[in-house]
Amino acid sequence: MSAETHPELTKNQALVFGSLSGAGGPLTAYAILDQLRDDGFRAPLQVYRALDKLVEYGMVHRLESLNAFVACAHTGCAAHGAAAFAICERCGDVSEFTPEKAIDLLRNWTEQQGFRLSRTTIELRGTCKACVSSN
Repeated sequence: MSAETHPELTKNQALVFGSLSGAGGPLTAYAILDQLRDDGFRAPLQVYRALDKLVEYGMVHRLESLNAFVACAHTGCAAHGAAAFAICERCGDVSEFTPEKAIDLLRNWTEQQGFRLSRTTIELRGTCKACVSSN
């Protein structure tokens, strides 16, 4: 997904999204702030406001376990409200994927329980294939 597909982005939102898109991995809000100081960012609140909107648009995901953000790797995440990530604890690589069967099971459970689901984020922590191979 690109900033061009969301013409309603503010300048700050576009800058934050560009920073995340070019990062190649997750960034904390403070790392984004450091990258964007020359573009007029002075306070963490500026970054967090932009991130909140980008998450709402489905362009960015928050990785709870890392307290960081990553640009969405799939189109349509906002539509299905679910994302999953495999996070390597050795090299820090983050891969986004969509486990349809697991998401279906979770949705069915929430419906049976009468729980109103707003979004689903699954985080798997472990060791990626490249790091396993290097042992």
